[in-house]
Amino acid sequence: MASAERIGIGSIILGCLVLGLKAAAWWVTGSAALYSDALESIVNVVASALAYGALRVSAMPADANHPYGHGKAELFSAIIEGALIVVAAVSIFEHAWVTFHALRPLEMVGEGLALNALATVLNGTWSWLLIRTGRRLRSPALVADGQHLMTDVVTSVGVLAGLGLVIATGYLIIDPLLAFGIGVYVLWSGMRMMWASVSGLMDAAPEPEVVQRIRELVAESATGALEAHDLRSRHSGRITFLEFHLVVPGSMTVAEAHQICDRIEERLKADMHHLMITIHVEPEEKAKQHGVLVL
Repeated sequence: MASAERIGIGSIILGCLVLGLKAAAWWVTGSAALYSDALESIVNVVASALAYGALRVSAMPADANHPYGHGKAELFSAIIEGALIVVAAVSIFEHAWVTFHALRPLEMVGEGLALNALATVLNGTWSWLLIRTGRRLRSPALVADGQHLMTDVVTSVGVLAGLGLVIATGYLIIDPLLAFGIGVYVLWSGMRMMWASVSGLMDAAPEPEVVQRIRELVAESATGALEAHDLRSRHSGRITFLEFHLVVPGSMTVAEAHQICDRIEERLKADMHHLMITIHVEPEEKAKQHGVLVL
């Protein structure tokens, strides 16, 4: 089993544990803020299951119907996860509104805060691991899952601070107002996640610094060629597709041009993993003089 898939299973198990802790915290206190926190954890479990499924699909090799692989399955997973977060935000607003109109004293607040604090520590540790591993493996599903958990950590810290304020001041209205604030943050994080995934599905280019690094590596490793132009790249899950035209002297043999292409590919893949490269070789009369000039 691949490392990413093992992490995905771990997310589901940890999500169920955290959900149990937060649900118990809400049950013993009756707090609207703790309810909102527990509801987001339900989304976490579902999202982790979706991420695991997406990782299994994206790991499938290319086939006749999907010659570029199945990497975009992870982007679909992230979009669904973002939509679930938006649904959770709506439910948080509804519960906060009901609580606002029927304030009642909180019970067993100390026990509830302790359970929620333990869940927050577990979530924070796992979120850091997911984001770190997802970036290393170039997995949008793991990174999205980690970022979602990080929003859960932020809201949980806010819940702990807010309920501490309720205890200190005795103002029960702080509880539903805090839940409203959490709902706004959760809604914003879900919309942001969906937008980032839609960009990936629309074949958005990599970050400008990545594109600049590609141009530098091509220029440094294409000795013997004259120019590289029409560089285009896009992400598909953890894979980055790169293509460009390489201009060589008209007198150069096919074998010599092929050696230059091999050297460029080796240099790019040594510096940047998960690259799929296509190079179109052209004679010197095709030079455009505005591409990458070879050093």
